[in-house]
Amino acid sequence: MSESGTESRRWWREPLLHFFIIGVLLFPLFDWLGDIRAQDRILVTRERIDNLSSVFARTWQRQPTRQELDGLIDDYVREEIAAREARARGLDQDDVVIRRRLRQKLEFLVTDSVTSVPPTEQQLQDWLSAHPDPFRSDPEYAFRQVFLDPNKHAGTLERDAERLLQRLRAAGGKVDIRNIGDSLMVPRDIERMSVGEIGRVFGERFAQQVIRLQPETWSGPLLSGYGVHLVYLLDRRTGAVPPLSEIRPQVEARFLEQRRQQALDNLYQSLRQRYPVTIESREEQGGDA
Repeated sequence: MSESGTESRRWWREPLLHFFIIGVLLFPLFDWLGDIRAQDRILVTRERIDNLSSVFARTWQRQPTRQELDGLIDDYVREEIAAREARARGLDQDDVVIRRRLRQKLEFLVTDSVTSVPPTEQQLQDWLSAHPDPFRSDPEYAFRQVFLDPNKHAGTLERDAERLLQRLRAAGGKVDIRNIGDSLMVPRDIERMSVGEIGRVFGERFAQQVIRLQPETWSGPLLSGYGVHLVYLLDRRTGAVPPLSEIRPQVEARFLEQRRQQALDNLYQSLRQRYPVTIESREEQGGDA
C-alpha cells in the first residue's frame, strides 16, 4: 500500500475532523431549536406586572402583598401557557364564544377612540335639533267629560247617552256640566293629561279613543273602565323638546352611540373589500326545497 493512501486514511480518522463535521451539521438544528425556544418564551414585563397590581388594587382597594403578587404572576403565566397550547391544538377554531370575543375586541379598539373624545356643546345642540323626537314629551290633551253609570241606566244606557250627546252638542263646549251626568271620583274638566296618564286613569281603550277625537265638539259614547263618557276635546298640545341643559346626559349617550355605530359601519365597509363573500343558495348546495 502506498504512503499517500495511508496518509489519506489517517486524515479521515482524525477526531478533530469528526467534531468539526458534526458541529457543521448540528448548527442549523440548534439555530432552529433556538428560534422555537424564543417563540415559546413567555416574557412577563414590568408593565404587565404593574397592570396586574393595578387591577388588584382597584378590586380590593389596596396594594397586593409580595405573596399575592407572585400568585398573580403565576396565574398570568398559566393563563398564557394555556392560551398558547390551546391555539397550538386548534381549540380556538370554530368556537362561537371565541369568535364573538375577538369581534368584541376588534370593535372596542375602533369605538373606544371614537367615544373617548367628549362632544362639544354645539355638537350636542346640533344633534338634538336634528333628532328631537326621542326626547319630545308625550302629547297632552285637555278635555271635558260627562259620565254615565251603566248601573243607573240599565236597559236605557245607549238611548240616554245619545239624547245627552245631542243636548251637549246644542249647548256647546262652554256648557256647565257640574250637574250633568252621574258622579264619578274623577274631575269632569281635565286641564292637561298625557296619553299615558289618561290610560292610567280611564284605561288604555279610552285613551286611544280620546287621541282620535275631533276638537271642539262633543263626541261619544267612549267606553272606560268606569262606564260610558261623552267627551269634548278642548286642546291637543304637541309634546315639547326640553332644552339641552335638562337632558344633556341622554343626548350625549345617544350622540356617542350614533358615532360608535357609524365608526363600526365604516370599519366593516372598508374591511369588506378585503374579504370576498360568497353566499351559496339552496340550489347551489343541491338541497331540496
